[in-house]
Amino acid sequence: MATAEQRGHRLAPVAELFPPQGQWTEADYFALSETNRYVELSEGCLLMPPHPTCTQSVLQRLFLRLQAFVEAHGLGIVCFAPLPVRLWPGKIREPDLFFIDRAHADRIGEPVCGVPDLVAEVLSPGTREVDRGEKFFEYARAGVREYWIVDPESRTIEVYVLRGHVYEPLGKFGP
Repeated sequence: MATAEQRGHRLAPVAELFPPQGQWTEADYFALSETNRYVELSEGCLLMPPHPTCTQSVLQRLFLRLQAFVEAHGLGIVCFAPLPVRLWPGKIREPDLFFIDRAHADRIGEPVCGVPDLVAEVLSPGTREVDRGEKFFEYARAGVREYWIVDPESRTIEVYVLRGHVYEPLGKFGP
């Protein structure tokens, strides 16, 4: 049986079907088909963070508790990944968990939400540096009022609050 090339058909590498890294736009990003992977857009590049690990159970417990509190007090909405959040044009992240105050309900949208009021990232070996580095500064720049870094290994949550344009530590809390 003849291959496609032998029959005169040129096989295009999949990479040729998409923009090169550094040239992705939001339109390109939102044209992607659904996937079971987190995909983020940053500086014209697609980023695919590692698959979640056992941190999923930590995220689930945190979501359920935060959701119950927010719902009981009519405070807003709690969401978890994968759900894209536009921090600013061309910067799309998928936080592990986020909260949008009911006063900012206009930020809730499809296919992307606007800047959350609170973001929580659950550390894993593959995301630790980005969560403590790039995302820490990006969330502050975007105006996310509160940032939680959840460390399942040490069983702590570090809470940072936005003061001006930088995060200040509010505290580190354990069980």
